[in-house]
Amino acid sequence: MPHMRYVIMNGTSGISFVEMPASHAYQLSALNLRLHKEIDKLTASNVPQLPYAIGECEDLELHDKSLQKQSGLDYMNELERSFSAIEEKSYPLISLLTEIRALQAQLEQWYEEEMDV
Repeated sequence: MPHMRYVIMNGTSGISFVEMPASHAYQLSALNLRLHKEIDKLTASNVPQLPYAIGECEDLELHDKSLQKQSGLDYMNELERSFSAIEEKSYPLISLLTEIRALQAQLEQWYEEEMDV
């Protein structure tokens, strides 16, 4: 069984947990910080609300049934869709999308390799 970590996110809809391969969790946290650093520079009207990565943990046992884990690949797919839908004219959005898509591709490859094992 692969070793997983959980990135704890805090957003407008509350706390959420993104399940990531342990080898990639830090990348999601770093990407989240970078996106928050750059998101204020976007001038489009359809910029998504982005949760803040507030922590990481090894094990997660949820007692509140309203909280759920989300797979890292599902999270990255949603993130890519929301950022690719931005109609930005004055800020080079391509660099942010490139970073999102790079982690997305790494996760796709990781999941494919895990399915083969």
